Amino acid sequence: MKSAIHNSLFLFLGSVLFNLAGTWSLPLIDRDEPRFAEASREMIQRADYVVPYFNNQLRLDKPPLAYWAQVASYRIFGENDFSARFPTAIAAALIALVIFAWSRRIGATSVGWWAAIIFTLSLQTFVHAKAAVADMWLVLFMTLAHWAGYELLSRSSRGAARQMPVRLGPVALYHQMRWWLTFYLSLAFGFLAKGPIAWLPLLTVGATIVLARDWELARHLKLLRGILLMLAVVALWGIPALVQTHGQFLAIGIGRHVISRSLATMEGHGASSLGMYLVLLPFYFVTILVSFFPWSIKLPWLFQQLWIQKKAGNADHGYSRNQLDNYLLTGIAIIFVIFTLVATKLPHYTLPAFPLLALLLARHWQGATANTNQGFLFRRVAIATACVWIAIALIIPTLVARFFPAYQLFRQSRQHLQPNMQFASVEFEEPSVVWYFRSRVQSFLTRLNKKNVVDFMSGPGPRLVIVPTSLVQGLFPNRPQTWKSFSTSGFNIAKGKRVDLTLVLKPE
Repeated sequence: MKSAIHNSLFLFLGSVLFNLAGTWSLPLIDRDEPRFAEASREMIQRADYVVPYFNNQLRLDKPPLAYWAQVASYRIFGENDFSARFPTAIAAALIALVIFAWSRRIGATSVGWWAAIIFTLSLQTFVHAKAAVADMWLVLFMTLAHWAGYELLSRSSRGAARQMPVRLGPVALYHQMRWWLTFYLSLAFGFLAKGPIAWLPLLTVGATIVLARDWELARHLKLLRGILLMLAVVALWGIPALVQTHGQFLAIGIGRHVISRSLATMEGHGASSLGMYLVLLPFYFVTILVSFFPWSIKLPWLFQQLWIQKKAGNADHGYSRNQLDNYLLTGIAIIFVIFTLVATKLPHYTLPAFPLLALLLARHWQGATANTNQGFLFRRVAIATACVWIAIALIIPTLVARFFPAYQLFRQSRQHLQPNMQFASVEFEEPSVVWYFRSRVQSFLTRLNKKNVVDFMSGPGPRLVIVPTSLVQGLFPNRPQTWKSFSTSGFNIAKGKRVDLTLVLKPE
């Protein structure tokens, strides 16, 4: 027990430190990070922890769990880039811990280390474990649900039933109830992280039951009661949110961001025609080679081993090993197939499959080390990858920070910003402007066009406007000497283009 606690603590703290490296020196990246960070700040300012707002407008894209985590982080570290990203690093470390614990449950501590390392050092994990978004919380609760679902299926399977007495004792009932609660509560909290996509483990469990043709499993899982519990937990937040927004959270959060995203592309991410949709069907089966790097180099070998094992009739492996392999493959396949069918596509959408894929790869790779040099290869790849990722995390942010225009304009002008100042922008409305300037200014960003900029700056009180540098002379040819201006050149990541911006500030 002491060894298990020591290993778990070491893994968790090491993962947190690894995930946090460089997060303090990289500005928040448009558009999602500043939206999450600012919405959490506005939760505190409004003292409303049910309905999120961004720039004083309803933000109904995502449920609130990620915002709640950021609010807690702000209470500890203050409202800054590091504290906005800190909860994500914690969630990613907890995923590694869940993978490790799952492996220990099946009696394979060394596999747990390998699987946790594989997940943590995957490129997509490396990127998203440092991002102030909701994805890692989704992955955490989906992984917990997959683990709990496997435990429930294993304990309720025909093979397990044959080894159990007819009536379960108090200890067995306690363990069964513990996994049952973990399964359905994880589904509920996954929904609170990122919506109905968190319920995919239900499909994994259902598909496993169908493939096993063991219909008694559904009865043992108490699906109806579990789903009612899951919905009841979601309703604790969902009903007040629906009441406060007059049903908009359902119409926009589910209708637009789930249903519409599935049937049509959003923000240009995906196919805009049937022909392009068909062309992009293999999208995730190609991007996995990059997203799961460097471990993707072993994926052809892994699936070759699984194919050989299947052809051999699984003769060399026990029941539990085949059961877990099949369960992991089912979960991975469901995630990839669902997102393949969804019209909107982004490489990180399949991230919930990575813990399952890491565990599957670790089981077979570690099992092949007895008579080969695979263990030596794994250690070399892991050490080299960790060194490269740490170097990138510590060096790259300081080099690229100067290309973030909103961040640079804020740094140049912050000593002149006043709480009662009004601020606006023209042709640059990225969320990072709101996040950085509202750390000093109490008002909200006003979006202008070229025709009303002069009227805005002529208003009473201190104010500022951010405009393309090419427009400054034409808009303010004879601005007072008391006005100040700050210029920068950078890159608008959200739109993928270079920008030249100038901030014009009126002190009074």
